[in-house]
Amino acid sequence: MSVHIKGMEKLLADLEKRFGEEKVRKISDQALKDGAKVFVNELKRQFESFKDTGASIDEIKISRPVYVKGVRTIKIHWRGPKERYRIIHLNEWGTVQNPRPKGKGAIARALRNAENAFHAAVKEAVRRGI
Repeated sequence: MSVHIKGMEKLLADLEKRFGEEKVRKISDQALKDGAKVFVNELKRQFESFKDTGASIDEIKISRPVYVKGVRTIKIHWRGPKERYRIIHLNEWGTVQNPRPKGKGAIARALRNAENAFHAAVKEAVRRGI
């Protein structure tokens, strides 16, 4: 699941002409970080509905911005001592024995709910950077 912003490539190309590649990369990195924080807050809110020990919420991490196939990307993942990354997909999709777990679809809901706020955070970060 990912969010794609239309027209962002053209905007970044125009900004590169004005400010230079390094400045634009810093601006886009900050925009990605701000957008990721918005999504993580919504994700944590969605995970509250089926919280048991809270380990799934505590282990949500945001990667640093990297290039993936030529596109600047930031990833949300689970890392921590309780290794919740092993069962996140079970909460999202269910299993044969438990096809409808309490948290089924929480990540998809968070993505859908945070989409507008994500776009606003990215726009604000770009505006601040300019």
